[in-house]
Amino acid sequence: MMKREWQHECNHYLSEYKQETFNANKKQLEAPIDAFPEKYNLVIPGSACPKCKANIKPIHNLPILGWLMLRGKCASCSNPISARYPIFELITGLLVAFLAWHFGPTIEFAMTSILTFCLVALTGIDLDEMLLPDQITLPLLWLGLIINLNDTFASTSDALIGAAAGYMSLWCIFWAFKLLTGKDGMGYGDFKLLAVFGAWFGWQVLPLVILLSSLVGAVVGVTLIVFKKLNQGNPIPFGPYIAAAGWIAMIWGENITNWYLSTL
Repeated sequence: MMKREWQHECNHYLSEYKQETFNANKKQLEAPIDAFPEKYNLVIPGSACPKCKANIKPIHNLPILGWLMLRGKCASCSNPISARYPIFELITGLLVAFLAWHFGPTIEFAMTSILTFCLVALTGIDLDEMLLPDQITLPLLWLGLIINLNDTFASTSDALIGAAAGYMSLWCIFWAFKLLTGKDGMGYGDFKLLAVFGAWFGWQVLPLVILLSSLVGAVVGVTLIVFKKLNQGNPIPFGPYIAAAGWIAMIWGENITNWYLSTL
């Protein structure tokens, strides 16, 4: 949906300037060609096979069960359906079930479930597109500040400081790295995602989130290089590691911090 929205905006913008030259050869700037349905959202058009375009029955859209009933293939053309669908559905279900057990029927459970849904979505998008869209991160940031007006997870002052510190900490690292190497070390979406955790749980969780995400990211990156799944110097998405570290800090952050301090 976001890709189509951006493409539509680009088409509209470029169409206004298509008479301008694109390069030294005076090549005419043309808007990209893309066909957009009049409506495109979570409801319209309905779910369909990307290969044969056959509509997917509602019963086959049931999380996990639909994929199992179809045996991982389209009912119309037998095109394979990625196992990623049931895997993400299962992970999300298990995470929310754990939150229900951990928090019980409370406002904390409701809010952390929303956060979890968004983190799963951000993880999938960043893995695919190397992008953490503002359409998800910014509402999460504001929601965290709002729910902490009543000190739900952190005091209002800690949440405000956490949001600013989360963004500025990675922003400073980004520019220090860029000045030293001339390269971008991470994307701005990473700044905003760390700011989300600062807004939700206060500035106190930020060192733990940064430490855990950096440690896991380094281990995964080195492993991929060793097994030649990633060329040295190629970028890897950092958002999934921040999301995982933030979720862990949300549940066990205080215990981990106390354990660490007790070992000093």
